[in-house]
This record gives sequence, structure tokens and C-alpha cells, in this order.
Amino acid sequence: MRTFYRARLAALAALALSLAATAGAQSAGNSGSIDGTVTDPTGAVVSKARVEIRNPVSGFDRSAMTDSSGKFQFTNIPFNPYHLTVTAPGFAAYVQDVEPRSSVPVSVAIKMQVAGSTELVTVEAEGGDLIENDPTFHTDVDRNLFDKLPLESQSSSVSSLVTLATPGISADSNGLFHGLGDHAENSFSVDGQPITDQQSKVFSNQIPLDAIQSMEVISGAPPAEYGDKTSIVINVTTQSGQGVTTPHGSLTASYGSFGTSNVDFNLAYGGQKWGNFISASGLNSGRFLDPPEFAVMHDKGNEENLFDRVDYQLTTADSIHVNFEYTRSWFQTPNTFDTQKATPWNGVVVNNGGLDPRGNVVGASDQRSQIQTFNIAPSWTRLINNATVFTMGAFVRRDHFNYYPSGNPFADLGPTNLQREAVGQDRTLTNTGLRSQLSYVKGIHNMKAGAVYQQTFLNENDQLGIVDPTLLPSLSDANGNPCYNPTTHQAIDAPCTDLLPFDLTQPGGGSLFNFKGHTDVKELALYVEDNITKGPWAFNLGLRGDFYNGLSTHKEGEPRLGVAYNIKRTNTVLRVSYARVLETPFNENLILSSVGCNNAVLNPLLGCFEAGQPTPLAPGWRNEFHAGIQQAFGRYVVFSGEYIWKYTHNGYDFSILGNTPITFPVEWERSKIPGYAGRVSVPNLHGFSALAVFSSVAARFFTPQIGGAGAVPSAVLAAGSTPFRIDHDEKFNLTTHIQYQPWKTGPWFGFNWRYDSGLVAGQTPCFGGNCAQTMTDSTGAPAIAMTDSFGAPLTADQEFEAGLFCGSVRATPTRALPNPCPVSQFGSTLLQVPAPNSENDDKNPPRIAARSLFDMAIGHDNIFKGDKYKVSLRLTAINVTNKYALYNFLSTFSGTHYVTPRTLTAELGFHF
Repeated sequence: MRTFYRARLAALAALALSLAATAGAQSAGNSGSIDGTVTDPTGAVVSKARVEIRNPVSGFDRSAMTDSSGKFQFTNIPFNPYHLTVTAPGFAAYVQDVEPRSSVPVSVAIKMQVAGSTELVTVEAEGGDLIENDPTFHTDVDRNLFDKLPLESQSSSVSSLVTLATPGISADSNGLFHGLGDHAENSFSVDGQPITDQQSKVFSNQIPLDAIQSMEVISGAPPAEYGDKTSIVINVTTQSGQGVTTPHGSLTASYGSFGTSNVDFNLAYGGQKWGNFISASGLNSGRFLDPPEFAVMHDKGNEENLFDRVDYQLTTADSIHVNFEYTRSWFQTPNTFDTQKATPWNGVVVNNGGLDPRGNVVGASDQRSQIQTFNIAPSWTRLINNATVFTMGAFVRRDHFNYYPSGNPFADLGPTNLQREAVGQDRTLTNTGLRSQLSYVKGIHNMKAGAVYQQTFLNENDQLGIVDPTLLPSLSDANGNPCYNPTTHQAIDAPCTDLLPFDLTQPGGGSLFNFKGHTDVKELALYVEDNITKGPWAFNLGLRGDFYNGLSTHKEGEPRLGVAYNIKRTNTVLRVSYARVLETPFNENLILSSVGCNNAVLNPLLGCFEAGQPTPLAPGWRNEFHAGIQQAFGRYVVFSGEYIWKYTHNGYDFSILGNTPITFPVEWERSKIPGYAGRVSVPNLHGFSALAVFSSVAARFFTPQIGGAGAVPSAVLAAGSTPFRIDHDEKFNLTTHIQYQPWKTGPWFGFNWRYDSGLVAGQTPCFGGNCAQTMTDSTGAPAIAMTDSFGAPLTADQEFEAGLFCGSVRATPTRALPNPCPVSQFGSTLLQVPAPNSENDDKNPPRIAARSLFDMAIGHDNIFKGDKYKVSLRLTAINVTNKYALYNFLSTFSGTHYVTPRTLTAELGFHF
């Protein structure tokens, strides 16, 4: 503990010394700038020359005109190689490759040649501008791609974009995406601000997509500047108004299926030394979350979002930059047929004529949530000299999550394998911090050194009440006496006093149990790295130190190493890399999961397993290895692929509480995640471009569970006898995006094909000899019991959700299958059920059936061919074939969810 605080004080002192030493830059912490002067052969400046920078793979394209001094400048440029082209009347075209790799500005001196003389080309290798000599596997995505990409979810469009455009991502419900076999081991870096908490729509509110200029998604071994959760690092550069001397913006409105409407406004304006970009939007939808039924019931939601970025250049050396965001979302928890029509107190669990114990009509479930997100992140950049830039930033981000149970708590009772308590929650997560970085570029070296200190304040307020009369194992004390006084209805003695006071089903009723928890998690990171380029070689050398102090403490030294070699003759880059990384526990419901099993009331309600009580979640550590290749084929196709091995001690996942969006972290002894990921890009060729990303990632976790509340995925694992596949393990997925625009000012067409082989399924029925007790039908033939993997009976609706059938009989929401069902007649249209006696939680687990989804969009960015003002029209169709398919089924970690049905949306925009 003392070591942690000494390191913490040392880092804060280093930040203060840096400020003092630089008291007196030109870009945010994760973007660069390019400037220069254009002259003629005599040295005279050339004004009104057109300068363009372009990355053919990401699609980034920007142009500027030189001023009266022959100068030009591009700011807020993502770190990538660019093709720079200069043209001017009477001069030959000038071509040069430039590559900003830090916030240190890249300055170029351009001398034009008179037309008719030899054209000056600094880099002229066929396909050379399609590849990057970078040891780190990553994907660059610019607005030119995602402006025309059909995206599934407007309320989590950033997640949808990452899923569709990045290899190694498994798609899941509610904006969740699993990066390279991990759940929630993803982080965002928004203009240099680290955000490592979950960003799916049931945890937090995402930054609006129209605020993003470009993204770099790192799925290779992370450089030393990135830590905490690094399976996927999403490096976001937001839009800026600096240099936009004529205000530009747009107003768009859309309407589509499920009564979904959206209004969005954005505006960029500024001068050469200042700028402001603002975005405001509002969304209302009848299908806000992905429901547990293909039909939509009780699934309304809305979201309001405000984002503002301010840039101001104080002096030629000093700049400030501030990001501000506020977002509010409100949404219902979708109902099943069980919870919507057949009230739980009318046959699902108990039969009480649809009345609760007090004689009130139960009605349908009405569970709702509200999330408010606030973020402010100022930063200061100082250009010390032409080779050195110092950046200092601060940030405060707060998520306030409220979960509201139904007005009648008994409406929240579900089948025995789902929800058995009425639950309410009021939770806040406030992340504050300071970051500092010194960047130095000289010769072959591109160096960075920095420190990040974060303190996350967690407050959890939960209420739970028992609504399942079968949950209490006994209503008698150890001596066989009744647990409650028949006159006062008060519990008499332990163990009756543990649960009975909170059992709302007993005569006289009980009260809600209140759980309150608070902690603050302190994290300190120090890092240094150097990107060295020498001829065809590129090296990424780094060292990071992380200090974690929360409900547990840990410190870790983390070397990072990457090597790439560019075979220029064949346009090939070979790369290998290694990273040691610290993985910290998820902050969402961390307190409840860490201490809940030690509470006599919470232990049975959270499903804690009997063999001991887990300790508070502690950080884990991982060794990961990557080997990859990038290959350009002429100027039209580039392939990049990577093989990954990840070995983790203390691996994390989530468990879900009943039929609520409340999840809590769990921790397993170790995990092994091997896999491969690849990307094929076809840059713009006469208006045609294409992108295909694919992956196969295994996610093998090993018992015992060593932290968090109970989440044992099957009866077999309860004995701790075997590894198992977590539910985001997927054999193969492929996304292909095709885009065509015959001429630059004409209409365009976009098309997606997404294939998923199917995630590991949850509590599917026992199958053949895999049941704890072999079943037979009336003829003595092998049969299957209609129960989950814990032996609890499935309801007719759950059988329907799984697409189960027995011969010619198909389950419906109100009609169950024959029980047991002969093995020869059993099957599913939505699940891949292993053959009799072949199911294995590691080698052959049940999976969701494979699916292909097709999306398309068609539009025109300037219908009336205006110059200053433009009108756009866009039509989008998601799941064109109306594919009936699941994301997951009764997953311990995420529940049951269906993919989006066919969704049609029309959008009209005004741009100026």
C-alpha cells in the first residue's frame, strides 16, 4: 500500500515539474498535424496551390489552398501515412508521402517544378501507399466509410461500426461486442482521454457517431501508452471546427420501423486559431433494446445527446482543447410472452388466479432504466520546439444508472431459471483523472513518455425483495419450529431471520432489503515507448507500469515489443509482437459482486455457489503474442491478417441478475484465447470500394471461479472438472461491405453481408446421455427432458424462444412440447444441438445456429446539385430478408436476445 502511494505521489510530482518546465501545440493527444510552404524553383512562394492529403485504405481525404505566403496546414489528422499531392497552374504535380505518428507537427518544404520538367515524386512504389510498416495490427476507419455504412443501431452506432468494420469482433445484443474472445476488455481513447468502462447501451451512453472524424481500432499487441482493458483499443479523433472559416453543418431527420424517429444537428465553425464543433441529437424508438422475443413488447426508449468540442490556439506554441458531452437515455426492459401476457402468478411459477398474495392483479412486467452520462475533458498542448510536444489533460466522466422495478413487485417474477426477486438500483460511476505526455520525434526515433492517474468513485444502492414463494429452502428453523410468529408474522430466529424478513410472499408480507456500497478505485500508470524506423525495419519498444488500488491491490510491470519488416519489392510487411498487460476488474456493480456472497441475505439471492465464497475481484495479468502479415496486390487490394495467442491469469466475464439489465463481474482462474483475424480492403476504384473482415476466436475459461457472485454455467462445471467455452466464443464470422458511387456527385449504394457461425448457447435442454439421469420415453427409447442445464423446467415460451420441436410438434408461447421428447424427434431451428452423448462444454458445446444478415443503403448527398446548400436523401434496410435468428439463449452472462427484424428507415438531410 505504501509503495502505491509513494508511486502515486512521484507521478503527481512529475506532472507538476513538467508543467513548471514548460510554462510558457497544435493538436489533441491522439492526432497530428501537417504544415508546409510551397515555393517555385526560384524560391518564390506559390499561393492558391491546391494541397491534398489522402489515405487510400481508410478513405481519409482532405484538401486546402496555400495562402498568400504559400503556407498550408492540416490539423486534427489521425496517425497514419498519407499521400500528399500539390497542384498549381503552370507547375508539374508534386507527390510526397508523409506520416504523422505523434502530436509533433510534420513540416514539409515543397519546391514545385515548371510544367514540362520532370515530375518530383518522393515515393513511387506500386502498392506502397496501401501498406503500413507498423508492428501493431489495426484498422483505420474514416467518415468516408461510415457515412454510407448501413448501421444496425442508432442508439449504439459506434459499437455497430466497430463490429462491422473491425476483424476479431463477435456481435452481441444491445450494442455489446466481444473483442478477440473477451467481454468488455475494450477501451476507448477519445482525443487522448482514456475510457475503459463499458460503453454498450445498458451501461453507458456512447459518443454520437457524427462527432467522430475517424477511428483507429487496435487489435494487435497494444503499445505501452494503452493499458487497463486492451483486447480492442478504439482510438477516436473527434471533429473540430478549427480552420472552418465558413460555418458548415447539417440537419437531418429520419423515421423508420418500430416508430423510430431521430433528429440530428451538427455545426462546425471557427478561424485559423480557434474552432467549435457541436452536435445535438434526439432518438425515440419502439425497439430500443434487443428483446428476448422476435416480437417486440414493452421495448420503448429514447435518448438525447449533446457533444461540443472547443479548440483555441493561445500562442504559436500553446493550444487548449475541451470536449463536453451530456447524454440521457430512458428505456424499458423488454418483456417475454411469459411476463407480458401470462402473468407469473397465473401458471408460470405459481397458480393464484393472476393475483398477488395481497389480492391485487399482478399484470405485465414494467421494468425500466435511465442512464445519464456527463463528460468534460480539457487538455493543454505546448509545442516546446520543432521536435517536442507536451500535452497535459484532465477529465471527469460520470454515469448515473437508475433501474426501476415494476409497480407491483410480483410482476417481476419469472420462471425459476430467470428472475426470483424484485430488484431496484441507483448506481453512479464517476471517473476522474489527469494525463500527461511528452512526445519527441528525431531521426529514426518517435518517443513518448507519460503518466495517467485515475480515481473512480463507485456508489451502489440496491433493493431486493423475494417474490418467488419456492425460493426459501425451508420455512422452519433448525428445531423444526415455524420461521415466523403466526400472530406478529415476524421471523423468530436464525436462519429464519436471514431471508424471511425480505420474503414478500409470506402472510403479512416482508420488506425490501437495502444494500449500499461505496469505494473508490485508484489507478496510476507510467509508460515510455519508442517507435524506431530504420530502413525496412520498424520496432515498437515500450515499458508500462500499472498500480491498482481498489477493493484489492496489484502492481504490474508490462514490457511491450513489436517488430515489422517491409519487403518493398513485393509490398509485404511481416510483423510479430508481444505484450504483457494488466487487466483490471469491471467497475459496474463491482462492490455487489465482490462482497455480496459474504452477506447472508445476498448469498442465496445472487446464486452464490456452495463450495466457499469468492474473494473480492482482483486484477489479472495476461501474456499475449501476435504474428501477422500485410500484403498489397498492385494498387487495388490489400490484405492484413494476424494470429493471436492470449493467456490470462484471473479472467473476467459478467453474470446477469434475473431478467434485468443488471449485470455484475465474475472472475475465473484463467483463460486461453487463440484465434485469427483478417481484413481485405479494396480502395476506391472508379467509385467502387470494398472491405471484408473475418475472424475465428476461441474463448476457453477454466474453473474454479475465484471472484464475484455465482455464475457457474452448468452442473458439470459446478464440480470444477473441466474448462468451458464462454458465450462469446465463435468459430467464424465474416462481414463484407461493398460501396459504389459511379461519379463523385452522384447517388451511392452500400451493402453489408454479415455471417456469424453462432456464439456458445446458454442453458439448453439436456441432450441424450448428457443429462444427469438418462431419460426414456414410454417405449423405453432415449429421450430428452425439457429442462435447462440445471434441471429446471423450461416454460412453453422458453421452448418457443429456442425454436424447439418434437417431431411435427413445435413449441408455441403457450403450448409446450411433449416431455420427455424422443431423441430421434427432437431438434431446434435456432440452436445447434450436439448429437446424443457428444455434448462437451469445451470441445462441443451447444451453439446458436449460424446466420447471414444482409443490410443495404442507397442515397444521394446532393439531390438538387446545390453548391452552398445541399439536400440529401438516404434509405436504409437492416436485415433485408427478415432473418429469424438469435444472438443468444438463456445465457448465464447475457440472457436471451433476438437479432433485429427487418427495419426500414428514411432520412432527409439539409447541409450547408
